[in-house]
Amino acid sequence: MTALQEVVPRALDGERVDRVVAFVTGLPRREVADLVAGGHVRIGGSTIETRSRRVVEGDVIEVDVPDAADDTPRPDPSVEVPVVHADDDVIVVDKPAGLVVHPGAGQRSGTLVHGLLHAFPDLAGVGEPHRPGIVHRLDKGTSGLMVVARTPAALVDLTAQLKRRDVERVYRALVLGEVAEGRGVIDAPVGRSARQPTRMAVTARGRAARTGYEVLERYTDPVDATLLECRLETGRTHQVRVHLAAIGHPVAGDTRYGRGDALAMKRPFLHAHELAFDHPADGSRHRFRSPLPPDLEQVRERLH
Repeated sequence: MTALQEVVPRALDGERVDRVVAFVTGLPRREVADLVAGGHVRIGGSTIETRSRRVVEGDVIEVDVPDAADDTPRPDPSVEVPVVHADDDVIVVDKPAGLVVHPGAGQRSGTLVHGLLHAFPDLAGVGEPHRPGIVHRLDKGTSGLMVVARTPAALVDLTAQLKRRDVERVYRALVLGEVAEGRGVIDAPVGRSARQPTRMAVTARGRAARTGYEVLERYTDPVDATLLECRLETGRTHQVRVHLAAIGHPVAGDTRYGRGDALAMKRPFLHAHELAFDHPADGSRHRFRSPLPPDLEQVRERLH
């Protein structure tokens, strides 16, 4: 911890000590309460025992402030990374469902990035510290192919391809209901939902988004469902799930944007089946395909 010392100004005379500590340190009140309980707050050299004590102008407050945690991801050998292809410039992985791509507010450890750093230590320093080498993401519940840049130059090149829409990303999605048209394009902007900011939605305030789809198979038992091939023309957050729900055919198993169904899915039936890009080193076109993983294949086999 680092000792912080402040003299109480006139403007804070008579305030509770926990409010003053929160003000001078920027820490939330619950963390300040823990500091007081742990004996880390002192006035005039005496340890404060209650956070409701009032301060007086001129009091000298000492606070043992916790050092900022270094949340830069570290290599984790326990995270298995299914590598499809690796060379000096790029890595292609087949991400399993349930694995978060990079650390964030909801998960600080055990992500794909932690596993990649163990398998490929040279990724450290490629791009942003908390998501080294990451060109694009897949949702936690989505399985399938991702490309990871292994050098700064490759990251710049692949990111530019993504913006130019030169990267092909094709998904397999099982949706509820019978999709009438054999193929089509969903062209609708996607952005944060005004009602629920943690969700995405089709909204005029969103960014342009296009998803092409083609019917592969239709089923009627035990539920009406359609297997689609979906081709991303843009890459907005949750784009496929939001677009398909918007046309009345949510992805089976998607409890966030869909509804309950008779298939007892444990995650959305969404798989990044095909990926193609120009190799950053020589411009040659690389294409990869991933079959449906066993859990999704078992669901498909139950359909008639």
